[in-house]
Amino acid sequence: MKLLLVYCNHESAPLEVRERLAFPNAEAMSRAYGEWQLQFPGFESVILSTCNRVEICAASEATDSSIAFGQVAQFLSEFHDIPLDDFVSCLKSIDGADVARHLFEVTASLDSMVLGEPQIVNQVKEAYRLSQAENACGPITNLLYQRAISVSARIRSNTKLSEGRVSIASVAVGEFGRRIFNQFDDKRVLVIGAGAMAEETLRYLHGEGATNIAIINRDPARAQRLADEFGGRARPFESLEDELASADVVVSTTGATQPIVTRPQFAKIRAGGNRHTIFILDLGAPRDFASDVSTVDDNVFLYDIDDLKAACRENRKARAAELEAAQSIVTEATDRFMQDIHHRGTGPVINRLKREWAETSQAELELLFRKLLHLSDEDRQAIEYTLERVMNKLLHPPLEALKDEARDGPPEGLLNAMRRLFQLKD
Repeated sequence: MKLLLVYCNHESAPLEVRERLAFPNAEAMSRAYGEWQLQFPGFESVILSTCNRVEICAASEATDSSIAFGQVAQFLSEFHDIPLDDFVSCLKSIDGADVARHLFEVTASLDSMVLGEPQIVNQVKEAYRLSQAENACGPITNLLYQRAISVSARIRSNTKLSEGRVSIASVAVGEFGRRIFNQFDDKRVLVIGAGAMAEETLRYLHGEGATNIAIINRDPARAQRLADEFGGRARPFESLEDELASADVVVSTTGATQPIVTRPQFAKIRAGGNRHTIFILDLGAPRDFASDVSTVDDNVFLYDIDDLKAACRENRKARAAELEAAQSIVTEATDRFMQDIHHRGTGPVINRLKREWAETSQAELELLFRKLLHLSDEDRQAIEYTLERVMNKLLHPPLEALKDEARDGPPEGLLNAMRRLFQLKD
């Protein structure tokens, strides 16, 4: 069994690198899975790409399978057409039990910028769904991601990590927006994008009293849905510059592959207005606003994902008391997962042993029944049932020994011994 995960996140890679390695939409994901399956046939895979991380999880049940960090890094280089030297130092690689622990922590948002934030579990679910849709999942990744989602639910139910400010949007607006504006009920809010992050930010701003809300999205129907929910107005994408000229608060969360607002474009917008104070929260990955937009004039306050790190560290400290309980759940779940995976590896030997014993038993029964033709059907069934019980009782000790041995790793020594003792055929 091989289990490998290669990743970069907000701690190991700057935003510029994460932007270049991101898989920004379903089309890019589908193309990536197609190329992966051509390069690594027989290897299951799940790709997770968010504003904070890019991860590729690879797995195979075949004992002779092989995949290495360098191969995955090369895959990323070729897919995104980026030289390895531009990003390879930002990648991390883990295998075995560390993969399970990492994924459980990520899905439960223990590894998130905002400890306890709820969005990541939905992102993991969507990544898993896309992998299934592309036929990239298999026995190991199915079990791994189902367990990860289950662990996240247990932690939410048994700890207080999900209380208080637990979203990137709420921390961002609460920490940075409050430095610029004392209130939001008199501000003109522009939201660019209509996905989960946009909805979450809108919910927070609406709760803070914002009512003058414009929503722009390339899909008018999605923009209208959010507008209806929050009492705003949907605007066509062509009106972006006009809306930017009048907005006080801008939240941008699109999946664009290039900035949708450049410095020259924004400078032109500001030149035609009164250069009022504007707070821009760019939650896009890649970024929706070019970084130098903040230099257009002194009343432009632009924040992106990386600017949130310090605020999120403080938020994390406030939740540290619950972290220990959550980590205990992760540790127990990791141990259980690895035990199940190792025990799963004993399946072929167990099945061969049961099959050969059953074949031998059946052959002996047929010999017996040919000699004892006077036996009734009821007697025959009683003998068959008794022999089956004897066989199961004899099998129970070695199978339990295999299960116990799998707690500490693949029980290769015991498996080899059983192959020799029972002369099991391959």
